[in-house]
Amino acid sequence: MTELRPTLAVGAVVIKGQEVLLIKRGRQPLKGQWSIPGGKVEHGETLHEAIVREVEEETGILCEPIGLIGAFESMPSSKADKHYVMVDYAARYVSGEVTPGDDAAEAVFLPLAEGLSRVAWDKTRQAVNGALRFFGDES
Repeated sequence: MTELRPTLAVGAVVIKGQEVLLIKRGRQPLKGQWSIPGGKVEHGETLHEAIVREVEEETGILCEPIGLIGAFESMPSSKADKHYVMVDYAARYVSGEVTPGDDAAEAVFLPLAEGLSRVAWDKTRQAVNGALRFFGDES
């Protein structure tokens, strides 16, 4: 019998000026919905390494993680659903042009208010708002 365990993932709220980087998910879970870039942490990878890798894979953007926003959970409603623990970080845009890749159907920088209105999950909105404290006068 396979033991069910939570899956560790990271997410990045990447801010560039007054804009936030969002992706439209190309795969389940939440296929077709807007979210922050992120994904599963690989064995032997630090959280910061996972953030930089996932953001680059999904958006073509190089970012610098600058602070822990918090940990969020997506609880399963049945044994068929996965239990995710997502560790979200605020990240600063470093370089690159937005190009959707990996499991992102779309990727774009949006003004903060528009980005907040597009995201599907309340906890993602909490993460975006939580990231703003790391930017002070920058955002």
